Amino acid sequence: MASGTASLDFGTFPGSGHAKVAVTGQTGIVSGSLVEAWLRPADTANHKHDEHIVVPMKITAGNIVAGVGFTIHGYMLDPGGRTEDHKGGSGFSRSGRTGRRTWGIWNVAWAGDWT
Repeated sequence: MASGTASLDFGTFPGSGHAKVAVTGQTGIVSGSLVEAWLRPADTANHKHDEHIVVPMKITAGNIVAGVGFTIHGYMLDPGGRTEDHKGGSGFSRSGRTGRRTWGIWNVAWAGDWT
């Protein structure tokens, strides 16, 4: 099993509702590989470990490139559990609110089914 860590950078204050990071150097990954990612509770220059536990953020991994790597995405969630970047339906975008944002660096961990 492959595993590692990465950093999601939401930029300087006031930040963004979405950030992504490319994980490369994964020569064993194939198009059908399974990869999972999650917030890793550890201090960064911007956020304490306990913030990583309670922040309402969705982490996904995908966009696999065989023999190369994949992309991890982080999305801030609104109080209804929807991402800021959602399309259609009700939520911050349609209600006129600005959406949830965060700023700075957040830790993520990942694991995949290749070696």
